[in-house]
Amino acid sequence: MTLYENWKNKIKDDSDKVTYTEFVQKYYSLEEAAYKKIFEAYPIKISGKFSELSNTFGFGDEHVIFTGFLDGINESIEKPLDLETLDVDSEISLNINYEKLFWNMHEAKADWLYNLSEWDNVIPLQERNEIAKKFRTSKIVHSEKIGRNDPCTCGSGKKYKNCCLNK
Repeated sequence: MTLYENWKNKIKDDSDKVTYTEFVQKYYSLEEAAYKKIFEAYPIKISGKFSELSNTFGFGDEHVIFTGFLDGINESIEKPLDLETLDVDSEISLNINYEKLFWNMHEAKADWLYNLSEWDNVIPLQERNEIAKKFRTSKIVHSEKIGRNDPCTCGSGKKYKNCCLNK
């Protein structure tokens, strides 16, 4: 079984709630620490062997959790990784698009990540606020609801309330 398959199975298996909660909390803790290291090292390019990067970012031998971290950041890197083929000897290059990463953290509702003070080293506050505003705006639903007194969409020329509303 590949590291990615192990990750997917581990994150889906919530049969033992206590073990699952401990696993998720450990993941979140390691994830936050890894992002802090990435932001503190900005703009250094991140590349190396899977096992080396796992150690560098504080995951150590927690290769399944590091795979989950890579799964989470994968959409935010310029050349996404083929997660299915990863093993401890795989060469990895994380050319991160930081604006996209910030957006994706909002998408994931990961406020503990997009509110990290270490973002100050990467994207200025004003720009982060603009990205957050665009994100919120993109989630606003606009409906073209027909009002009762609007012309009917069937083309009859009647008001909607006197035409198709009563059908």
